[in-house]
Amino acid sequence: MNPETYKPEHFNWSFSDGVATISLNRPERKNPLTFESYAELRDLFRALVYAKSVHVVVFASNEGNFCSGGDVHDIIGPLTKMSMSELLDFTRMTGDLVKAMRGCPQTIIAAVAGISVGAGAIISMASDLRYAAPDAKTAFLFNRVGLAGCDMGACAMLPRIIGQGRASELLFFGRSFSAEEGASWGFFNAVVAADALDEHAQVMARRIADGPTFANGITKNQLNIEWDMSLDTAIEAEAQAQAICMQTQDFVRAYDAFVAKAKVEFRGD
Repeated sequence: MNPETYKPEHFNWSFSDGVATISLNRPERKNPLTFESYAELRDLFRALVYAKSVHVVVFASNEGNFCSGGDVHDIIGPLTKMSMSELLDFTRMTGDLVKAMRGCPQTIIAAVAGISVGAGAIISMASDLRYAAPDAKTAFLFNRVGLAGCDMGACAMLPRIIGQGRASELLFFGRSFSAEEGASWGFFNAVVAADALDEHAQVMARRIADGPTFANGITKNQLNIEWDMSLDTAIEAEAQAQAICMQTQDFVRAYDAFVAKAKVEFRGD
């Protein structure tokens, strides 16, 4: 894909100097997902593996809300009439979005304002960094519509972010939590004033984009793959990963800049 000319059909996209910004484009309904937007987002994050000019992705809110989950009329209603085979195709497709987000090397930053529920909460959970406006209301509300909390990786990822007990409470009751709660639990990295949220996310994105992006991609990959490793296996995997990074020109540039007492300019190679 060419990020300069990429034009999605089902969400907003902009790209500038290594930073891509996404937001859902149905603000009148608090930005729900449809079958089509799920699939297009999945395909985008898969394509980003090969988009070397994209260093960071900001998943932003739109007109005061992040995402209200699957659209009640466009998704939930049709699901009640599907066969088991069709339902499994759908749940695997939605899970593939999370796999694609975790699998792309770019750091993903979620800027969460207002409503972030259901699949919207999953998208922020699957991001690498999360910043919230004070009015953010997040809920893994699957239980409240008669479904299990084990959706799109929630039972695997959420306990690792906020702990087993808190994750269990959220998934069994489907209750929402505030931005302040999320920050105290470690779900949100920070709470930022609503009128400064987008700028804050872009500033954080710029800092990452100006850093050693190849090495950052290695860090993200190790964070993913070490979940089910023993300590000995993880230490060996990190030794190999770090040796790879030591062969990059960014590593040489950092050393040369330190010796020269100059600012390093990373280039991601």
